[in-house]
Amino acid sequence: MMADETKNEETVTAETANAVTNEQPAVADTPSEAADNQSPAQGAEGQPRQGRGRGRGGDRDGGRGRGRGRRDDRRREEEDDGIIEKLVHINRVSKTVKGGKRFGFAALVVVGDGQGRVGFGKGKAREVPEAISKATAAARKKMIRVALKEGRTLHHDGKGHFGAGKVTVRTAPPGTGIIAGGPMRAVFESLGVADVVTKSVGTSNPYNMIRATFDALQDQTSPKSVAQRRGKKVADLLGRGGASEAEAEADAAAIAE
Repeated sequence: MMADETKNEETVTAETANAVTNEQPAVADTPSEAADNQSPAQGAEGQPRQGRGRGRGGDRDGGRGRGRGRRDDRRREEEDDGIIEKLVHINRVSKTVKGGKRFGFAALVVVGDGQGRVGFGKGKAREVPEAISKATAAARKKMIRVALKEGRTLHHDGKGHFGAGKVTVRTAPPGTGIIAGGPMRAVFESLGVADVVTKSVGTSNPYNMIRATFDALQDQTSPKSVAQRRGKKVADLLGRGGASEAEAEADAAAIAE
């Protein structure tokens, strides 16, 4: 009897030990307990931790980037402000260095609003789009205003020169069109001139032609500006050619810069 009771007690003790060993761990009630109970394998299979990151694509700025988006918006606004941009010339340049040759590009751009303002600029870069962007930005900063007669042509003839380039610009009646070639046509189209006659002598270098054309445009004056400078009325200046007072008054009222 004693031996049977001892065997039964040993069997019960073994079953209890196995039950304690096979018992599943308790469910954690807090995130800290869950982190302590999580094994490395479970951590790898779990969801990744979300951090700010140090790369350029991180969410540090709320998905806006580090400023590229703002530059694109500014460039888009500049493109939508009614400015006419014309690419006049692109030149490929090279620089010889120890390891070989480095190629780059130089761009010449003319911009204008079509209402009497025009400018030109040049830019250099390793790529064509970047060179054009630099030239456009430079042209926008150096725009000049030119007085136009009736909003379609120049007030008077003019001459300009730069280096070996010499140009002549002449006012023209309605329907003449833009009689100009190459870089000069781009200038007058951006300026908003509809009728003009031009002639270029001396050189075909687009840079010198553009500068000579701007030299002639900067000398343009209007009867209104001359009258203000001399302290007179526009009708007084227009009546000196033998026209009647009524005709001078009508011409003065029709003048628009």
